[in-house]
Amino acid sequence: MRQRFERQLDLGQTPIEEVPIPPKSRDELPPVLRGLQWIFQTPEVNEQIFQLLEEKVKGTKRATGRPGMDLWHVLVLGVVRLALDCDYDRLEYLVHYDTLLRRIMGLESHFRGEFGKGFHQKTLSENVCHVDEALLAQINELVVKAGRPLFKKKDDEPIRAKSDTYVLETNVHFPTDLNLLWDACRKCLVLLPRLARSHALPGWRKAATWQMQLKTFLRVCGTIHHGGGAKKRERLEAAVKAYLQKAYSLEQKVFASLLTLRAQPLSLVEQSTLAEVEYFHEKLIKHLDLIERRVLKGEMIPHAEKDFSLFEPHTEWVNKGKVSPAVELGHKLLITTDQYSLVLDYKAMTQSSDVKETLPLADRLLARFGDGSLQSWSMDKGFSAQQDRELLELFIPEVIMPKKGRRSQADQARETHQTFRRLRRQHSVIESDINALEHHGLNRCPDKGLSGFQRYVGFGILAYNLHKIGNRLLVHQRRLKQAA
Repeated sequence: MRQRFERQLDLGQTPIEEVPIPPKSRDELPPVLRGLQWIFQTPEVNEQIFQLLEEKVKGTKRATGRPGMDLWHVLVLGVVRLALDCDYDRLEYLVHYDTLLRRIMGLESHFRGEFGKGFHQKTLSENVCHVDEALLAQINELVVKAGRPLFKKKDDEPIRAKSDTYVLETNVHFPTDLNLLWDACRKCLVLLPRLARSHALPGWRKAATWQMQLKTFLRVCGTIHHGGGAKKRERLEAAVKAYLQKAYSLEQKVFASLLTLRAQPLSLVEQSTLAEVEYFHEKLIKHLDLIERRVLKGEMIPHAEKDFSLFEPHTEWVNKGKVSPAVELGHKLLITTDQYSLVLDYKAMTQSSDVKETLPLADRLLARFGDGSLQSWSMDKGFSAQQDRELLELFIPEVIMPKKGRRSQADQARETHQTFRRLRRQHSVIESDINALEHHGLNRCPDKGLSGFQRYVGFGILAYNLHKIGNRLLVHQRRLKQAA
């Protein structure tokens, strides 16, 4: 079974709770490590988090019976990756050669891992991926509840919340019908030859030549589209027709090979590869149809029929009305912070709008912190709805929700009140918090799939909150040292 952490210290090893953290370092890592150390040395937080981890991340390696990575290591490495906005290759380097990180992990200085292999980047990614978004939401809730007293000046100090959304991008290129068709063709030409070699399928010896020819057609279409000159429309249609003709030939070739492969016995790996080919074959057919309708027939394609990525199909086209960037590809991230910039609540929104999230968010905050805990709550015009505001005012004394559109005399009086204006000016602090989140990796998500996207968000929020808590503890440590 996985253990929480290594309880038996080596000779000369410093306990995790006694590891000295440099109090004046301006690097991003020491405050985060101080926050992790605070989790480890705070019994009520430590016990609850380890119980949650044991329920979710448990078991042994079935093939060998050996225990997996310690739960403490999984948590530390997941947080450090987002704190530094690094990939698993850099994380592998840090876990082997960064002395402070290794001491916080509880690793002795001469540790080289099982049989001298150490922590390989694949080992790190596979273990961190055992943690899901629901578990991270629970851990974040525990951390915020236990961390807020470190900032509060009075025990009964109420929460002054701020909410806003921004777009966390997925790791995709800008989509057009032409390059999405190329993506589908390219993947078919990469995956099918592997199966063809195993089952002696003819006709795939020149797959590289097919790729080169299709890429050439794509570039010709792009050059004409972005350029000018006489008879541009006619030249573009001729180039697109040639591109579609070549893609149609490939589609027929792929379809014939799929019929042959379905009738043959396949291994589990080959079945998985065949499923990928079928997916990209479907997308190939879809984008052949879309290009023909849009370019050759002049139709307007409905937004619901479009794909924005073949590799991250959950990606949304988000237009927040900004001048630059006009369009962002990803998902909106709704965050709520308090007066100390701790993130109280977060949600990766899928197929939703700001105004639909106001009441569910209020329910979560009041259930988490109790009735009467929120003194004020500010948001921008995207959340504005009169019925929602009137309902919220029954539970929250100061609701700062500017009205969208023309204001009545009552709205004008409410929004020009001194308290409203003061809290609305203070709302801009959340833009600084969003900028800090983007520096903790929450600007572009490299992880795959919607579950990977949500897990990435959870680790980023946790790293941000621990950075705030660690900074607060280091400031307190410096003040005690100066007073002494």
